[in-house]
Amino acid sequence: MRPMLALLLAGVSLSACTSMAPKYARPEAPVPASWPAGDAYLKQSEATLPSVSYRDIFRDDRLRRIIEQALINNRDLRVAAANIVAARAQYRIQRADLLPQVDASASVTRADSGTGRTNTGGSAVSGGARTNYSTDLGITAFEIDLFGRVRSLTDAAQNRYFATEAAARATRLTLVGDIANAWLNYAADQSLLKIAQDTAASAERSVKLTKARLDGGVAPRTDLSQSQLVLAQAQSDLAQQTTALAQDVNLLQLLVGAPVDTALLPGTIDEAGKTVAELPAGLDSGILLRRPDVLQAEYGLRASNAEIGAARAALFPRISLTAVLGFASNALSGLFTGGAFNYSVAPSASYPIFSAGAGRAGVEQSRAQRDAALATYEKSIQTAFREVSDALARRGTIAAQTRAAQSLAAAASDNYRLSDARYRGGIDTFLQSLDAQRSLYSAQRSLVATQLTGATNLVDLYRTLGGDAQLDATAHGPVPTGTPANRPPSN
Repeated sequence: MRPMLALLLAGVSLSACTSMAPKYARPEAPVPASWPAGDAYLKQSEATLPSVSYRDIFRDDRLRRIIEQALINNRDLRVAAANIVAARAQYRIQRADLLPQVDASASVTRADSGTGRTNTGGSAVSGGARTNYSTDLGITAFEIDLFGRVRSLTDAAQNRYFATEAAARATRLTLVGDIANAWLNYAADQSLLKIAQDTAASAERSVKLTKARLDGGVAPRTDLSQSQLVLAQAQSDLAQQTTALAQDVNLLQLLVGAPVDTALLPGTIDEAGKTVAELPAGLDSGILLRRPDVLQAEYGLRASNAEIGAARAALFPRISLTAVLGFASNALSGLFTGGAFNYSVAPSASYPIFSAGAGRAGVEQSRAQRDAALATYEKSIQTAFREVSDALARRGTIAAQTRAAQSLAAAASDNYRLSDARYRGGIDTFLQSLDAQRSLYSAQRSLVATQLTGATNLVDLYRTLGGDAQLDATAHGPVPTGTPANRPPSN
């Protein structure tokens, strides 16, 4: 028994020593080390990689509560969690091939030497009957992984699992951004609804005034028709904004995966937009390596790299070991005595002499897949760089645009107030008052759109930079050694 155990231990130790996978080195990021600089971009002064949390960016407790509710109930997150469990199980299945599979069996046989009839179990047999008892502990076709084929496949499965975790974090990050945008859109639609209500109320007053002036013979019928046009447009917009608000709530409930308390919804975009904070300044492009989609692409590259090792090892002989040890006796009382012990060990080796080039083609295929994974990884970094640069370009100009929109709305409001007073005083025509009212309505709606753009731009920066530590996929049980949950992969 000792010689066989020594042989098994030697086989296991040899399996853990060799790998034919190429040494992995993280590729250089195919983007500049710093963000674009110019009039459209914010100046960056530091070179740090801060950890950004949605709690740091979204400072309204109502929005935070909605996000926390979604992180529990969202169905896409449940799918992602199930995918993590499946990927972890697949990794464990593959990892099990590194160790021998041990099976145990026991049997009892009674035979009649005179008739040759054999029954298994406890049935009676006539003639010269005898009983044999046996127990066996066997290892069937355990591969001694001299060339690292099984270990490379295990490394590939582990990196596929890590990639699935990164995909789950990307789903979380996207969900948080979508909820923030939906919440802000609701606030903007609330503001537009109030503008439509105020415009409709003002238009109703204008209709009453022009009708009275028409009845008094001091205004033409065209004034009444024009005031009714403004009222009809405002009433149409009022119905449209009412619909938009209902649809905003429906979207939030879909994202959350449960009903949303109306007390958690914002009032106006001016109020809600101020609760979204600026991100830390001084971010270099290295932070993109923390984005979940970039991590997912890198783990895919690592898995492809390991699969090259498995394909290379498949070109070499495959050595397997079959072993059985056990006890056999014709008396149950003597089954586990020293004389009843027996064992057998049957090592074997196989080598494909002719496979029509399939083995080398497998290596070429794995290399091509690695090259494709490398291109995917580099493309993911370039895409991330472009998304962040676009968001920074918008951030660099939105403040000036907002100030201009505010000045325009203030001037339009003052112009309408003066034009309306001059019309009521009989100095100007109703057409001038009507134009002033339309300009005010357009300026107010434009200001709301600009405020929404400024707020959602901060959401875009949060989402495109990634790296929210509070959204790491660590809530689904322990992960294998080397998990990327709390650190980026090393070289």
